[in-house]
Amino acid sequence: MYWEELRKRPEETPFRYAVLDFDGTVSLIREGWQPIMIRYFTEELARTPQGKRENAGKLTEQAREMIFFHTGKQTIYQCIALAEAVTRMGGVPQPPQAYKDEYLRRLMRKIDGRLKGLQSGAVDPETLTVPGTYALLGLLERHGVTPYLASGTDEEHVLREAELLGLTRYFGSHIYGAQRDYKTFSKRMVIQRLIRENNLAGEALLGFGDGYVEIGNIREVGGYAVGVASDEARRQGVDAWKRERLLRAGADAIIPDFRQTDELEGRLFGATKGESHAVSGI
Repeated sequence: MYWEELRKRPEETPFRYAVLDFDGTVSLIREGWQPIMIRYFTEELARTPQGKRENAGKLTEQAREMIFFHTGKQTIYQCIALAEAVTRMGGVPQPPQAYKDEYLRRLMRKIDGRLKGLQSGAVDPETLTVPGTYALLGLLERHGVTPYLASGTDEEHVLREAELLGLTRYFGSHIYGAQRDYKTFSKRMVIQRLIRENNLAGEALLGFGDGYVEIGNIREVGGYAVGVASDEARRQGVDAWKRERLLRAGADAIIPDFRQTDELEGRLFGATKGESHAVSGI
């Protein structure tokens, strides 16, 4: 089953705007970030007095749950949660920014080759996007839906990576990411401003995301939230772990990617083009 529907889309109000998450929803440049963060956070928990007595598997699951709960927020929130956990477990935490800096150092070591490959043209941008991303953005464009990109990744990196993937032309100036002063940005703020400035009814807002936060943010304003349970490593099929948590977050529907453009068009806009626009895998 490609489209798993939990709540039928209200058809009386057409979508006018869409908010998309970046990492794991459209971009795969940072594929593998979760194992890196989980491993690092587990190491930090294991250094605490309580952690030294805990089973390694339990610490890993604790780190995983902490990370997913804050996925979609700025990275600093996951690091704040780590500092709080270290304190609860009898340890002396580092400043959250120090945790973030170390995590990013480890992550950049993994993705540096991808960035250089995109920059030089040696890597096809399509291989580092969730399958069907460009077709989805073209579909939104055809139906007059204005897309916004909102990410918990630092804005300077989102802007650079979106440009390398050829996504900037679809979003224009509507690309938003984490700020050094983390209290000045959130996806909720982006959504609320979008609604306020465009006098938008919540039902006219469509959202796509693979994390807990953006699904909740879209739902709380009355929008329609599509959970993207993308298997980032294989680029096909559903990631069961993501799916379970997207269900818990309250997603209205769940898909693995954007390959089945005809079905997406029918489900979201009540129309099909007859000839299939399905995107094959790479």
